[in-house]
Amino acid sequence: MDDVEESKLIGLSQQGSVDAFNALIECYQKEALKIAFRILGNLSDAEDVCQTAWMSAWKSIKNFRGGSFRAWIFSIVANACRDELRKRKRKRNMETSIPDCPLPSTDVLTDDIVLTREKVEAVQKALLRLPYEQRLAVILRVYVDMNYKEISKVMKCPLGTVRSRLNRGLHRLRDLLRDGECL
Repeated sequence: MDDVEESKLIGLSQQGSVDAFNALIECYQKEALKIAFRILGNLSDAEDVCQTAWMSAWKSIKNFRGGSFRAWIFSIVANACRDELRKRKRKRNMETSIPDCPLPSTDVLTDDIVLTREKVEAVQKALLRLPYEQRLAVILRVYVDMNYKEISKVMKCPLGTVRSRLNRGLHRLRDLLRDGECL
């Protein structure tokens, strides 16, 4: 979707068009779900959080004043994920288990597919061990391919802070994987 079409859909959404807002959702829903899944580590929770984020965005679309809609919506998703993590923390008494990271199953797994699946699961487990701010920076950069300026808008922090969080997160991720703590 180009900027002109997106601006038109935003304007129509601000005037109350559900169809226009649904078109915006379709454009960003896969990336939003990817962010939520990587932060939360559970597809069902990620879908629920995205639904909550879309409802929140719909309620506040009239307050959107321009800039990057993508950054605005991903910020709402990230905040909804943070709220979910806070709820989880309150619900459990410092449970140390890492949530399962389900991957699509296949009937016939070759050795390469099994190894790849194990690597993906190890990376997801390692991501879940990062502090939230580092995890979010890594996810936005690596999995959503956002640039530092966009990440800065989503995280509402200076570029230097983004660079620091990303650098620390990637180093910590590397250390967790190298030391085999998430295998």
